[in-house]
Amino acid sequence: METTGTRRSLAWLLGVWGLTRVVLLLFVFKVYVFPGPDVTSDVSVIYQGWYDVLRTGTFPLDDVTWQYPPAGALAILSPALVFWLDYPSAFFVLAFTADLAVLLLLLNGGSLRRGRTLRGAAVWVAGVPLLGPTVYARYDVMVTAVAVAALLAGARRPRLMGALTAFGAMLKVWPVLLLLAARSRAAWAWAAVTAGALAAVFALAMPGAFAFLTFQRDRGTEVESLGALVFHVARQYGWSGEVLLNYGSVEFLGPYVDVVSTAALGLSGLAFGWLLLWRLRARRFEAHTIAEAAFVAVLMFTTTSRVISPQYMVWLVGLAAVCLCFRESRMRLPVALVLAACLATVLEFPVWFAHVVASDGLGVTLLFLRNGLLVLATVLAARVLWRSTVVRPAPVAVPAQPTRPRETSLPS
Repeated sequence: METTGTRRSLAWLLGVWGLTRVVLLLFVFKVYVFPGPDVTSDVSVIYQGWYDVLRTGTFPLDDVTWQYPPAGALAILSPALVFWLDYPSAFFVLAFTADLAVLLLLLNGGSLRRGRTLRGAAVWVAGVPLLGPTVYARYDVMVTAVAVAALLAGARRPRLMGALTAFGAMLKVWPVLLLLAARSRAAWAWAAVTAGALAAVFALAMPGAFAFLTFQRDRGTEVESLGALVFHVARQYGWSGEVLLNYGSVEFLGPYVDVVSTAALGLSGLAFGWLLLWRLRARRFEAHTIAEAAFVAVLMFTTTSRVISPQYMVWLVGLAAVCLCFRESRMRLPVALVLAACLATVLEFPVWFAHVVASDGLGVTLLFLRNGLLVLATVLAARVLWRSTVVRPAPVAVPAQPTRPRETSLPS
């Protein structure tokens, strides 16, 4: 009976995955038009422009929108593998392939080992289409595939985990957080060696490999971020700033923006401090702890970031899916909140992004909803991680006081 139920669940997952992904492909290939601004323009204009520069052997040094580690060039150049298609079509096919790779990794990790479940694969199947065609129009799904593979390697293959984590971090910085709960020195050693080797190769082979660090430093407060809510509300009361395309995203520019951006960096610093304290205090490490710690860390840094682009949610869906591959995981409620935030995200971008830019009632409400869900998921996930890993000290036993014999008074 259990085998029959598993097969039915697997058939449903594959069927829903296939149906929803065909719909996503129909949108990115513009057979049908998704509401809101065209999310595929980043591929046909920005990515293809970078591709033309990267093919010459250098990074796009004059383009401040290039804000990625050097291995990101591999993702931008990857459509050359599908040489019989034009650049955008090849990119969409590769993004679809990365999506399929994540599904297969989660099915393997969830169904073929004891203590695992297909819930993780179900999270991925449901979460990706909630974000709309943006998933296939950014290379974040490729990075997520590397991160999922690294986490599933986990404690069983620490060297592989370290190497994959380093490669993911050189594609886009955030996968470095996967090492937070790694206890094996081999994982850290292989991560350091892999990152060092990749950095050296790119630094020697292509000029400007690390120019992205300066571009990232100069970013402002993007209109979808948590800090941006301050200015969305302030605009209702006459704030004199404006919304402009800046450093590749739509940002607030004007009075006090630098203060809010600094405050966001401060919140990220506090998040890092909490994670460091957790790592020092944690004593109980189980098979799923690595995935849960990575989920919490990426949640914290995503929520407190100066920029919360819609594609960042793909990272969270992938990490949430790995968490729920383990039956013992207690992250079900935070994962459900992240999925709800995905639905709110596709509504604020691209469907009603014009309302977000205008800071009208609908736009502000959607942002409060999405960011509120992320904050709540972050707090609850951090609480679960702390309670499940930090062992409380046993109460000190108070020695019993010796009982004295009761004095009896003699009758006078």
